[in-house]
Amino acid sequence: MLRGQGQVWLNGKLLPRSSAVFPGDLIQTQPESVATVEASGSSLIVMPNSLLKFSGTSVLLEHGVVSVGTSQGLVAQTGQVTVTPASAKWTEFELADANGAIQVIARKGAMTVDCGKDTASLTEGDEVTPDDSGRCRKRRRAGGAPTAGHGSIFTDPYVQGGVLAGGGVLICLLLCSSSKPFVSQWKP
Repeated sequence: MLRGQGQVWLNGKLLPRSSAVFPGDLIQTQPESVATVEASGSSLIVMPNSLLKFSGTSVLLEHGVVSVGTSQGLVAQTGQVTVTPASAKWTEFELADANGAIQVIARKGAMTVDCGKDTASLTEGDEVTPDDSGRCRKRRRAGGAPTAGHGSIFTDPYVQGGVLAGGGVLICLLLCSSSKPFVSQWKP
């Protein structure tokens, strides 16, 4: 099932609210839009300005960012890079392709990344960026990925954006309210 927030397109048509997704479907998000796909044993979050093709057992990211969670071995690919979960255990990773720069970040579980000429095994907190020759450049993210229940939720850029947007709405409501011209009873 595909659900969208903001302008999300399914096969070139604006998504009303939600829709079933079938192999071969194209999902595209616009700026400030996010799409989620729930399938049996897998879930996807398609970030803003992304385009991907869903095939049921895999996704092909044309550009943008997709966050994948799967216990069914859902494979993700972009360019020459293919990410394959190492087991049927719950695995989470992010795949990004922005202006030709590809990045894979392991969030939970283990996976194998094929960069074209070689492969890299990732576990939680590892990151791979392929070079121009198709070789994997693996590194450990500073501090690794926080495990469930650890780390601050406020380090997530989407949470930070939500907090800032919520604060902006609150300030606007206070300042734009027609019931009182000032927040305080004392005029500035």
